[in-house]
Amino acid sequence: MVSKIKRTPTKSIKNCRGSQQRRHQHRKSPKKNVVSTAPSAVVASINKSIFACHRRLIKLFSKLARLGTPNRHHKGYKILEKAPEQPEAENTVRRALVFDNNNPARLPPLNSPKRTVILDLDETLIHSKTDPPPDQFDFVVKPRIDSEMLNFYVLKRPGVDELLAALDERFEVVVFTAGLREYASLVLDRLDPNAVISHRLYRDSCKEMDGKYVKDLSGLGRDLGRVVIVDDNPNAYGLQPENAIPIRPFTDDLGDNELRRLIEFFEGSDSFDDMREAVKQFVATDPKNPTTLIE
Repeated sequence: MVSKIKRTPTKSIKNCRGSQQRRHQHRKSPKKNVVSTAPSAVVASINKSIFACHRRLIKLFSKLARLGTPNRHHKGYKILEKAPEQPEAENTVRRALVFDNNNPARLPPLNSPKRTVILDLDETLIHSKTDPPPDQFDFVVKPRIDSEMLNFYVLKRPGVDELLAALDERFEVVVFTAGLREYASLVLDRLDPNAVISHRLYRDSCKEMDGKYVKDLSGLGRDLGRVVIVDDNPNAYGLQPENAIPIRPFTDDLGDNELRRLIEFFEGSDSFDDMREAVKQFVATDPKNPTTLIE
């Protein structure tokens, strides 16, 4: 008796091939993934390295550029360091022309052919007094002297405006007063709104001799043959009386005519080469002017 043998169903070649292909695909699929992703990772790594090298090169060239130009930076620093010194030096020279510790009355150089007229202030161009206020005055100034505010009532001498206008353009006008700067500067600001007066000299520019304030014209830096001083106090010009035109002190006489006579003198002084000769002739023909020192 022949027993029956159970056979497993045979697979067709087609099925076997399909099964092998599926197995083959299953085994190779990871390799395909590795192969497909490898180029992008490599490219990314290369790009990263290139960028890093690029940054390093930029820093390197920047350092080399700074190291290669030290002189320009150093020279530039020196120029900036010296620049502020130039205006300071110019200012020092400019101040030295006006202010001299050894001679505070010295004036800046005069770069013109003008002659110099030196005018006193109090009792020559104006008269002033403190409180109580007088019956007549033109303006009030309030300087602070020794920490105290004072009122000065100022009366202008008749003809003072006309005198300044006549001297303008033709003469260098200087006010030289024995008054304090705190007071006199305020008066001159009001008296000379058109800035005819070129320079102002105060008590600190005077010389004190025997208890009197003297105005030494020899230290002004001007040719004395081209200088005239007008002052009511002969003690003030005692060192150079030949340059001085004495004038009567002014207080409150509104009929005073002294300054108008001075205008006539200055208009005719051009005919003299030496102003001292003009002064000599004017004083000799004017008996009204004082000739003795005030004690």
